[in-house]
Amino acid sequence: MSSAASIAADVRAGRRRAVDVVEQHLRHAGDQNSRLGALSVVLAAPALAEARRIDAVVAAGGDPGPLAGAPFSVKENIDLTWSATTQGWRGLADAVPSVDAAIVRRMRAAGAIPIGRGNMPDFGMRWDTDNELFGRTVNPFDATRSAGGSSGGDAVAVATGMATIGLGNDFGGSIRIPAAANGIFGLRPSVGRVPRAAVRGAPVAMTLQQFSVNGILARSIDDLELAYDAVRGPDADDPVSLDLPDEPALPGPRRVAVVRDPLAWGVDAGVAASVDASATRLSEAGWTVEHVEPPMLEEAAVLWRRLACTDMLLTLDPAVLPMPLGASATRFLRDSTAAARPYETAAEYAAAWARRAPIAAEWRRFQREHPIILGPVQTTGTPPIDFDLGGPDAATAAWRALALTVAVNFLGLPAVAVPAGTGADGVPIGVQVIGPLHGDRLALAAARDAAAAVPTPPR
Repeated sequence: MSSAASIAADVRAGRRRAVDVVEQHLRHAGDQNSRLGALSVVLAAPALAEARRIDAVVAAGGDPGPLAGAPFSVKENIDLTWSATTQGWRGLADAVPSVDAAIVRRMRAAGAIPIGRGNMPDFGMRWDTDNELFGRTVNPFDATRSAGGSSGGDAVAVATGMATIGLGNDFGGSIRIPAAANGIFGLRPSVGRVPRAAVRGAPVAMTLQQFSVNGILARSIDDLELAYDAVRGPDADDPVSLDLPDEPALPGPRRVAVVRDPLAWGVDAGVAASVDASATRLSEAGWTVEHVEPPMLEEAAVLWRRLACTDMLLTLDPAVLPMPLGASATRFLRDSTAAARPYETAAEYAAAWARRAPIAAEWRRFQREHPIILGPVQTTGTPPIDFDLGGPDAATAAWRALALTVAVNFLGLPAVAVPAGTGADGVPIGVQVIGPLHGDRLALAAARDAAAAVPTPPR
């Protein structure tokens, strides 16, 4: 499987045609996608037309960009004018956008070619990928295990070589969880670093504004950084995006806080071993490694859960939707909100948001001494399909396994899911490297040092 970087280098130098690259990826998707359900839509005709345009630019002596000819996937909730932005929900099956999202526009300006849409659960609510519009996305290592969610389709497409890069988003682990489950890298940027969505008059829930970011899935850190450079920066239509200077890769102390078992709630032995192995690789690369947990972790995870479930109830109320959610999404919403105790009054909701400031201040002080935090993405490893369904107890168990992951969303921090090898069962295990706010380059540098060899899915 060629990387985006190598494809772009060959296309720009005239050693490969973009048309040939796209045709190869389309054939591979044709062989794999019916079994795996990663791409909800394969965009063959427009992708080939785009490839011919790029080849014409090269033939005329021009430079089509740093990602020239690299096929990428676009999650079903990111606008791409070539197909409907369904958000995995039947009620939006015909919702074709009039303009590309900024992140898509920037990828295309860099020469990358959309090749398909990544499958997702209804409105990205679940930590698994299944819906009634397109069906289930299958983990290519073990069909009985979750592919992760909600960017599961893009993760599987990248892991299996249907795409070189996937565009997803991360509200509560939705990039890092499927990246870990499929043995690839996933970048959740700092809030504001990468535009998320255009805002044109419609209200946007506070949790979407503060917890959710668009990000990137790739098979290598090099490809992750190439795509990050292509898409980062402010966008006039996204008021949450920020005009920030790029930061140096390694400011401050090279010190890592290792959290093997967040909150001592329990961790699978294989996951703990993977965290330790990643810590060893960081130590060998010159990082100072200390076993210490960041402050106020439980409160951050609890507040994320209660605020997220409160907003989900408000925005996905069946009374305001023109069509019901799918059955699994309905179960997830019911079970998760029942267990999370959503806020019932404006005063409770406001008080919860007010707690974010002192928690963020404590983490900022902590990360002056320990700029990087290393820990599991999911303390259970890759769970069975539908692990996030089954009643309030199952919903709570899923959240507990993701406490460190959702705390990152609560605080808007950058984090990179990093392959950490496979378990005894051959299924990938991933860890995450968490940086300080807007320390995205630092997180990427640490992720490069922490990474194990990326496993290849069975054919």
